Amino acid sequence: MTKKMFDKVLVANRGEIALRVIRACREMGVKSVAVHSTADADAMHVRMADESICIGPPSSTDSYLSKAAIISACEITGAQAVHPGYGFLSENASFAQALEDHGIVFIGPTAEHIRIMGDKITAKETAKALGIPVVPGSEGGVADFESAIGVAAGIGFPVIIKATAGGGGRGMKVAKNAQELEVAFRTARSESKAAFGNDEVYIEKYLQKPRHIEVQVFGDGKGKAVHLGERDCSLQRRHQKVFEEAPGPSITPELRNKIGQVCANAVAKINYRGAGTVEFLYEDGEFFFIEMNTRLQVEHPVTEAIFGVDLVREQIRVAAGMDLSFAQDELEINGHAIEVRINAEKLPNFSPCPGKVKVFHAPGGLGVRVDSALYGGYSIPPYYDSLIGKLIVHGRDRPEALARLKRALGELIIDGIDTTVPLFHALLQENDVKTGNYNIHWLEKWLETNLGA
Repeated sequence: MTKKMFDKVLVANRGEIALRVIRACREMGVKSVAVHSTADADAMHVRMADESICIGPPSSTDSYLSKAAIISACEITGAQAVHPGYGFLSENASFAQALEDHGIVFIGPTAEHIRIMGDKITAKETAKALGIPVVPGSEGGVADFESAIGVAAGIGFPVIIKATAGGGGRGMKVAKNAQELEVAFRTARSESKAAFGNDEVYIEKYLQKPRHIEVQVFGDGKGKAVHLGERDCSLQRRHQKVFEEAPGPSITPELRNKIGQVCANAVAKINYRGAGTVEFLYEDGEFFFIEMNTRLQVEHPVTEAIFGVDLVREQIRVAAGMDLSFAQDELEINGHAIEVRINAEKLPNFSPCPGKVKVFHAPGGLGVRVDSALYGGYSIPPYYDSLIGKLIVHGRDRPEALARLKRALGELIIDGIDTTVPLFHALLQENDVKTGNYNIHWLEKWLETNLGA
């Protein structure tokens, strides 16, 4: 592996995350290459990069998900490495392997680690073997309803059926008794087959009121790893995060250090390289492993804010074979940070709302960061995810961060399209949000009561 910094990095993504990587490259003196579909020819990441290259038509299948097109773009531009961002090919083991086969560095973990953690059952077995606490459930996939009944009887109802190859809430069903289990089992398998081409499912104990806590880890690929605390991502809609904060309001320093060290030790044992996130359900003082994301998270800025580190810069350095630029005892939490995800969606149904942005004004001031690729006159294409920006605030403590978020939301102007900004104005009025007293079911219940969504 090289120990010399790359001259040129290709960013295999679009939107705000592509901009995020391009900015890190610029600060490091590394040239950047933007790839884009024909629909993104006028996108901000294309304008900001040192070079750009069109890789296909609007459909992501024929552009951002085309491994051949991206590898060709690397060969044409002379890019030595690829940063995948999040989404698209960021957790695609065959893509990481194909790059390696072509002598191009994948800025992320090895194909083997992506493959292990990409399969939910293998990931759970691996986590358990590495000493990470897991949710009680089936040992591997469950082939038929009779087996499902046996597992459910062993761990007790309610249970949740999950797709082995799942994500984003698809192929996921809850059953409170044997009658519900039969319907849920069939439905989960059917949804999984349709969404992922794989109908294998597994069963876990369904926790009643857990929080979603995730631990940020970072490995050098050579047996050393650190953790950068946790994020609380419990405010979710249909298993999609909308509001994230760090540190978690329910996590004590003792718990943080304990679970963080467990995760850091685990990824160090397997020589994990780069950024990773170990996700848990947390209830009554106990952590239960859900999955590991082998990439940068959408919500990484809140961790950057409280630790004062650049995770993308670190990803690039480690991929070039360099050592971590910080040790565990150098990582100290400073204050509190919150991120809200701003989507081009129409409330109350959260239906996608692409269109032309007439005016865009980003808030500013102390402790305010906006990650967005919007600009006045930009037309949001209808082909991709509806995330158009992230507003991140940092304060000395949680009350100050909340006050800063309220102020920044009041300054933000996105005219011409509908967005989810009104949702956050409303949430900041809720006492449970002010006090941090919520779990993964809170937001959906609130939406049903207040918006009928």
